Amino acid sequence: MMLRRFAKWATVFLTLSGPAQAQEAVEVFTAPDSAPVTTLLIRSTTDISIFSDLLAAFVAANPDVELRYEQWGSNALYADSRAACDGRNSSADVVISSGVHQMIDLVNRACASAYRSEFTSNLPSQRRWRDELWGITREAAVIIYNKNLVSADEIPRTRFGLLDLMRRSSDEYRGKIATYDIEASGLGFLFAFMDSQQATTFGGMLEAFARVDAVATCCSAEIIAAVDSGRYKFAYNVLGSYVTTAPHENLGVIYPEDYTMFLSRALMIPKGAQEKETAGAFLDFLLSGAGRTLLAKADMIQENDGDERARSDSTERYIPIDPTLLVAMDVHRREQFIAKWRDSFGAIGEP
Repeated sequence: MMLRRFAKWATVFLTLSGPAQAQEAVEVFTAPDSAPVTTLLIRSTTDISIFSDLLAAFVAANPDVELRYEQWGSNALYADSRAACDGRNSSADVVISSGVHQMIDLVNRACASAYRSEFTSNLPSQRRWRDELWGITREAAVIIYNKNLVSADEIPRTRFGLLDLMRRSSDEYRGKIATYDIEASGLGFLFAFMDSQQATTFGGMLEAFARVDAVATCCSAEIIAAVDSGRYKFAYNVLGSYVTTAPHENLGVIYPEDYTMFLSRALMIPKGAQEKETAGAFLDFLLSGAGRTLLAKADMIQENDGDERARSDSTERYIPIDPTLLVAMDVHRREQFIAKWRDSFGAIGEP
């Protein structure tokens, strides 16, 4: 793409030696023929491949900035950000995470810097908190399926439909349904926890997942590729933006008609950031017309016309960026929730 020509980067893939010890990948973006005077360090859960055009556009518009982008898992990024807040690690200048509940906790622990601009002030209240945390995307949690393995009359349009399918055809779907491992994925935990707060089907879904020996696994890209290849027939609560930005010819996408949950990735400028002014400029770029256009192009701003069937506004449920999410970070509540998950799934894992 044209914007890629404005950046030169090197990619380094790092082997994780354990949770919260290292980033998964790194890219450095600079404008050609420039002499950057500022290095902006961004740590984020967003895949580099999805964000790269936007990052390249930012350095093209700001040639004095070198942008170092580190890709992390959500749990590892949360642990790293807490360590930086406590002075045990060096701090990023910008942190972006799909684990919104973890970001709320960081702000509540006084780990963030305040920032306000015309762009942040124009955000709706459900996408900002205390001028210290901002929602920059609009991404749906969807059900995906392999179109070659699932017939048209089997496609469930609601959670009730998926639940009924698993109960009626448990042998046919045994080991063929995947979802996030809520202990390994902060995003997976958040989606499951929000389901438990909103859906009357949640307990039944856990029971049905156990009935069909559903597979709990780590990451969006892995789940999507496995459904596309036919290893799984369905995957539940997958981040829709990751599905539509990659060329997966065999995938069908369902926006559940009982309700579709929407996530807005949260951005924080840590209190220990060295380049707070540039971090604010990056946030404003994301919220500007140019930034929104690039986010929409990457399908990180999803509107109603992307479904096979139109969705009603009344079926949309937003994960708020506000302190109500702190309940998901309560240690005892989390332990009880994970224990219920384990009891329902048994020894769930890769077959």
